[in-house]
Amino acid sequence: MRHLLLLVSCVINLLVHSQQTDQAANAARKLSEVVYSVERYYVDEPNANQLAEAAIVALLEELDPHSTYIPKEDLDDAQMQINGSFVGIGIRFQIIKDTIGVVATIPGGPSEKLGILPGDKIVMVDEQNVAGIGIKNNDVRQKLMGDLGTKVKVSVNRKGKVLDFMITRDKIPVFSVDAAYMIDKEIGYIKLNSFSRTTLQEVQNAIASLKNQGMKSLIFDLQGNGGGLLDAAHKLADEFLSGNKLIVYSEGRAQPRTDLKASKKGLFESGQLILLTDEYSASASEILSGAIQDWDRGLIVGRRTYGKGLVQRPMPLSDGSEIRLTIARYYTPTGRHIQKPYQDNETYRNDLNQRYLNGEFFLKDSIKMPDSLMFNTLKTKRVVYGGGGIMPDVFVPLDTTENSSYFAALIGGGHVNNYAFEFVNKNRKTLESKYANIELFKSEFNLDQAFMDDFFNYVQNEDPELNFNAEQYAISESLLKLRLKAVIAQDLWGTNEMFQIYNQTNEILQKAVELLQHKEYNKFQLEK
Repeated sequence: MRHLLLLVSCVINLLVHSQQTDQAANAARKLSEVVYSVERYYVDEPNANQLAEAAIVALLEELDPHSTYIPKEDLDDAQMQINGSFVGIGIRFQIIKDTIGVVATIPGGPSEKLGILPGDKIVMVDEQNVAGIGIKNNDVRQKLMGDLGTKVKVSVNRKGKVLDFMITRDKIPVFSVDAAYMIDKEIGYIKLNSFSRTTLQEVQNAIASLKNQGMKSLIFDLQGNGGGLLDAAHKLADEFLSGNKLIVYSEGRAQPRTDLKASKKGLFESGQLILLTDEYSASASEILSGAIQDWDRGLIVGRRTYGKGLVQRPMPLSDGSEIRLTIARYYTPTGRHIQKPYQDNETYRNDLNQRYLNGEFFLKDSIKMPDSLMFNTLKTKRVVYGGGGIMPDVFVPLDTTENSSYFAALIGGGHVNNYAFEFVNKNRKTLESKYANIELFKSEFNLDQAFMDDFFNYVQNEDPELNFNAEQYAISESLLKLRLKAVIAQDLWGTNEMFQIYNQTNEILQKAVELLQHKEYNKFQLEK
């Protein structure tokens, strides 16, 4: 019971030192009585570690939705995105027909250096069979990831021949920039998936490359970006804001106000700037968006962001686990606190679904904000709001006209990804010789009737219960073909090329391009 007793003693200490002396003393006494009763009288020997972990989770859930406990065994995965790297063999894989298929090798990683190729199928790891046993993604990661410098033997099937590789695990980068390319001769595009320790350098490299290609305006895509490091958001905002402008400040009960400001010459302090957001853009994404909006440096285009304005600090525990404790609230330069209410955890978890049901994803007028949450931007005095995410300057409704349950089943069942992998694997040499670059592929690769017939035959063989639905296919035909083409491009090249195709249906991006190309951006009289 040592772990539980230690936890209880800490909680009692916290309660006793609370300002509510009588109430705290009663709570501490009650908690101590419960632990004593469990230890003395419970019918079986209590599992102290299990009880302690349950108590930790329950305690943190009473605080706020973002204070969390991470067990030791889950910590590496939790830190991977923030650190911008992990230790492994350096492949992107996909499980197809119960076999681990190598989709791509990470450039410069240990697998690429040893000659493992896209299309190879991993059949054994350290002499243990991994094919045809119902292996899951987490199982694959556990077998292939490990400590830096350790070795793992991997056997692959390459066109019927089994090859053995002894791979030394190494640090593998996790890139936060998914794509960076020119939309036209003057408009650059960068897609960011998270804010990690490598984000600033990645974005700086992308901006420098795009400027060398003639970029004068930048569309910075934060759709689906759930955030990450506060420090990364601060430094990234500094690339866009001049002088010593305030970027964000934070304040908490035990943490005095801390101001983070711009402090150096950034790579894109002038030039038209548009940030794309949606309902999944959160935390660090909202810090960056709020600073750009408050200083009238650029436009926010899309839909209202998630609404997370709480700062967490990682606090390691003695057994290697960790809690991430909310220590402060953060505020945009105008003083906006954009955290949505969280008094009711169930309502908080269902907030996005409720927004959808309320029609917020489709009509801007369905969003009701009280005057008490109204603020004015610092240059042009435009009206902006706090209290529940960043409201876009230009609203773009969610387009669901081409969606269908049949399309969702094809995507959700993995049929699009699996077919694309096998198609590329069978035709890689032909595809690479015929389409030397993504521009040729975009203009000349067509999904004709023969291609689609082959796809639907594949689906029918893999999932006999998923019958072809002509009516719903007619609704989703163009969307399905575009998704297939995008995934094939990803398997041939990577995510940068995938987004160049997939973004043709990105209605928020298309609106941003329209604003720039039609000179509507200038109507907002933003900072030059």
